Order: sequence, then C-alpha cells, then structure tokens
Amino acid sequence: MPPGNTPSQDESSSHEQPSGSTFSLENILSGDHENIEHPTAPKEALTSAGGWDEETAHENVAQGFCIECEDQPAQVFCETCSDEFCEVCFAAQHRKGSRKRHATRPLLGPHEKKAKTEEAKQVNGEATNGDEMHVDDAAAEDSDEELERAVDEASSAKIDIVLSSQPTPGSAVGEWFVERSKYIPLRLTLEERKYLRLLEAALNVSEYTDKIDTIGFGLSKAKRIVHQIRELCAILSGLVLSADYKQGQELFQDRDFQSNEKFYQSIFELGRRHKIMNPDKMRSTYGKLIYILQDSQTPEVKDLLNFTCVKPIKTVYTVLEDHDALDLLRDDLVSIATKEIYSEGRSRREIQKDIKAKERAIETLAAKYARTGFSQEQVRQCLYSIGDNHAFLRTNRDPCDRMIAYLKQYFHPTHPHDGKSSLAIKNGKGGARLTHDHSKQYAYVLQSLTLWREILHDMFHLWTLAEQDLLNENVPYRLRDTGQGLNRVQAAPKTSRMMHAILNRAQRSIGSWVGSSVIHMGDHNVPNALMFIDKYSQVYRILLPICNTLAQIPRLAENPALRSYIDDEWGSPEGLTREILADFFRHGFDGSGAGNYFDAGSCIDGRLTSAWNWCSSLEKKRFFPVFLLTGFIGFDGEW
Repeated sequence: MPPGNTPSQDESSSHEQPSGSTFSLENILSGDHENIEHPTAPKEALTSAGGWDEETAHENVAQGFCIECEDQPAQVFCETCSDEFCEVCFAAQHRKGSRKRHATRPLLGPHEKKAKTEEAKQVNGEATNGDEMHVDDAAAEDSDEELERAVDEASSAKIDIVLSSQPTPGSAVGEWFVERSKYIPLRLTLEERKYLRLLEAALNVSEYTDKIDTIGFGLSKAKRIVHQIRELCAILSGLVLSADYKQGQELFQDRDFQSNEKFYQSIFELGRRHKIMNPDKMRSTYGKLIYILQDSQTPEVKDLLNFTCVKPIKTVYTVLEDHDALDLLRDDLVSIATKEIYSEGRSRREIQKDIKAKERAIETLAAKYARTGFSQEQVRQCLYSIGDNHAFLRTNRDPCDRMIAYLKQYFHPTHPHDGKSSLAIKNGKGGARLTHDHSKQYAYVLQSLTLWREILHDMFHLWTLAEQDLLNENVPYRLRDTGQGLNRVQAAPKTSRMMHAILNRAQRSIGSWVGSSVIHMGDHNVPNALMFIDKYSQVYRILLPICNTLAQIPRLAENPALRSYIDDEWGSPEGLTREILADFFRHGFDGSGAGNYFDAGSCIDGRLTSAWNWCSSLEKKRFFPVFLLTGFIGFDGEW
C-alpha cells in the first residue's frame, strides 16, 4: 500500500472493517473491488436512495429490459456478449468492428413468453425461472387490454376509413364523429377561462421543477413534492379569494386541502384540456403542470397529500354520453354545423351563404337534442368543440397535405428533368448524413410527410394516451442526464403502441419504406411522452411558413421590380418555387441536426430533427430575401 493511502489509527478505529474491504489501491486493483467502501462517504450514501429519481451505481437492470439504456424492453439477445438489448442500443453497440459479427437471436414477445411460462408451470408444476418481466397486475391489465384494443382499432381497415375519411358537409356521417369525439376536449366556458388565468398565474410563479428535479438534500423527495403541491394549491386559493371574495369564502373558510379536492381537480383538468386544444398556449407552464400531476400520482405522495389532483379529461363524447345524447354525433347535420369556413379564393356571397347554413344547422341541432339538465348552450358548446378540432386539423395537418401536393407537382418520382429537379443527396455534402439517389429521396420525403400527416390527424388521441402514460402510477420515471440536462426518463407504452399503429398505417398507404422505422420513446433522445408530444406539435411551425411563402410568390411577381429580381435570379416564379422546394426536400430530410453523428439519421424522430436543422440555416439560403418579402418573421409561431 502506498504511504499516502495508509489510514491513520483514528480512522482505523472508527471504521472497523475487514482488511479485504479497505479502501486502498491494492484492493481496488484486486478482484474483490466490488466490496470496497469509500472511507469518507456517509453510510446513507452507500445504501439505496430513498427517492425514485436517484439511481444507484450497483442497481441491477430489471429483468426483461435492455442492459444498456435500462428503459426499453429487451428485443435482441447477443449470444457473444450474453446480454439483452433493445433494437436501438444493439445497433449502436454493434455497428462496427468485431461486434458486428456477434451471433444474436430475437427474444420472445411478451404474449409468447407469457404463454410459454404458463405452459411450463402446468407441465412442471413449478415457478418460472425469472425470464418474464414482473409487472403489477393492474398495470398488466391496463396495458394489455386497452392497448391491444387501441392497436387493433387503429390497424383495422374499418377504423382507417372512420378516422381518415372525414365526411363532407351534407353526407352521411356514420360513426366518424362518435369515434373522433372520444378524444376531443370540451371547449372552456367563460367561467372556466377565469380559473385558467388564475392557474397560469400560479404556475408562472411556482419553482416546482427547480426544487424537485434535482439531486435533493434535506427532506425526502416525497415530502418536497407534497410541500410544493400544497404551496401551489395555497396560491390558487388566495388568487380565487382575491378574484371573488364571496366564492372564495364559501370554498376555503374552515376547510382544508382535502375538503376542496374536487375544486383543485377541476382547476388542473381545465388547464390540461385547454392545452390539448391550443398547443401554442401554456408553453412555459404546461410541462410544470404535468410534472406536478405526475408526482402527485405516486403512492408515497398520495398518502402524504390525502387527496388526488387528477381527474379524466372532459371530452365531447363523455358529456354527450352522460346526457344520453350520443345520437347528436350520428345526425347528418353535424358535418355542416362543425365545418370550418375558409375564405381563400371565394366570393363574399359564398362565404355568407356557408355561415348562415352553419348557424341554421347549429340552432336546429341545439333545439333537437336539448333536454332537462342538458341546455341548448351545452349542445352548442359540444358542436363548437368539434369545430375547434377541425380548425386544429386545418392548421396542423393540412400543411402536410399541401407539401405532399407540391412534391408530386414539381418533382417526378423516378426521373428528374435536370440537375435542379434532382433530390439526390450524398453523405458529407451540404451537411447530409444520408446517401440517397433521386427516387429513394423522393420516397423518403413522401413517407415522412405522410407519417407526419397521420400523426397530426390523430394528435388528440395521441395526446390523451401520452397523458395517461405520464400520469400512470404504475410506470415510474427516473431522473437522468440525457445530454441535455436532467430529464424525467419514463416509458410510454400506450403512446408507443399507438405510434407503431400509425406508422404501420402510413407504411401500408405508401407500400414501401425507406430508412429506419425505429421510434424513440423513453430514452435519451425522447425521454418521455411529454417530449414526444412537444416535438410533433411543432410540425406545422416548420411547414406552414414555407407553404405561406410559396403561396405568395405569384403575388410578388405582379410587382415589376420584384418580377425582374425573380427572373434574374431564378428565371421565373416557378423556378424560384422549385428551388425552395428542392432545397427543403433535400436538406430538410438529410439526417442532419443531431448533437452527434449517431443520434440523427433516418429514424422516425431524426426526420423531424433534420427539418428543424434546415429551418435554423434558412437565413444562409439565397432565397431567404423572398421569405422576408412575403412577411416571414420566424418559425416560432409568428408569420
């Protein structure tokens, strides 16, 4: 042992331990180094942490999970390494060198494994050997039955028609609105909007994530969470009291938090409902709200808090079901009463005609389906909520349809007319990470836009499942450094299954698939379902400004000076449009934009990363002045 590492006599007497566990260089280098304890580390630091967010160095990976990321279910067993990996980690760890030649075998799926283990129990009369993953009964029932139903519905041809083919005004609606309304939140009333402002004010001043999502000292994490939630509820109570003294007295005089459970549940629910219908709102407060509710669902916090903060989202379907008025959604007038009226390329007379027809349909339905306890105003509220969903689709989904139309109009699927019409990209050229010829890149862009369109079409459904994953007490999270600071890494089984169903639907509609079909969920790329929803709710921010600029190029060309500028630089307005589209279709889908070489590429999320990377370099493009001339300000919701 080196002299500098020799413990003093006092230390030896105060830390009596076997010589084999002494903290020394000799023992560190020996084979028994796992039993060594640091002489200055407190005893509680050497035991497992009390909170669910603090990882221990010697914690074993849960059976059935990937040995590398520890978050995803294992799908591949490497016989050479004798370890189980998910597909993403296996590809990353075995991409080159001698590991490329490692022998592998696929692991059994959960249903096959369950069947085999149950059969083994019956035949041998003994317990399983630990190969199957242990899941709570409640969680297993929740994930198996509901998720299988969601996937079966999303994959079936019948539901494809129901979800994708929106009825035209005046046509038979069938079950389309019934299925759709299950995930359409009810529009907020005027009274609810007052409470929404109070909730946003309370969340704005809260420092919840700063005090919880850190390696905490002092109080246990559960106690810190309870303290912060009660503080937020106290702020809300004070704001309600100051806004309406009489109502505040009725709510809070001589009552505790537990007595006002329904009030707090309603306040938090309307905040979630408002965000789903308006993704642009609550950009700095929604994440904080979801994390508060996520923590409030853990058993430790529930026991200390003595009430729950979460209630189901109020949807159009649940409201109509409660009042036995679901036939409203099967009435053929509902397509007229909820359609969005647009003005582009239409005369004022046609617009007014549509407005009057819509108003008549709304009043007819309100009078027909109103009943005791369900007023005409509530019927209108349901119809307005469905109309809000149509407006969401037009703003978010329709830019994908317009970009697909541009792709088919200006570019041939297999044979480019010239070099300017070619979409071919090469790895390393212009920042590209992929190498595709024209036909492969055309297919790659088409399938990416189609996938985005399908995701945005079902965004309300995905958002509902994402919240269920985030607020599921049987799916805990872990606080991990993902390379972008500390993040809550949590599996999202329902959202992931629905995404795979949507991907399958997009693949079937196109017929072929270029690139990777890996969906990152619950790993360092996309830590949890909240991050996933946030990523895909930004798609329209990329596509809509581009579509608006392209639509205004003909108007710019009407100005003689600008027409001369366009002709000198690009030959014609059509040449300008073609160059903008070609540059976006090449370098907005070239696999670039990740923090390192292996994190972008052609995976499902890497496609969106590449598009954002193209947006960040727009000011360097030679057609950037054209964007400015059309009123473009930025990709952050202002145009």
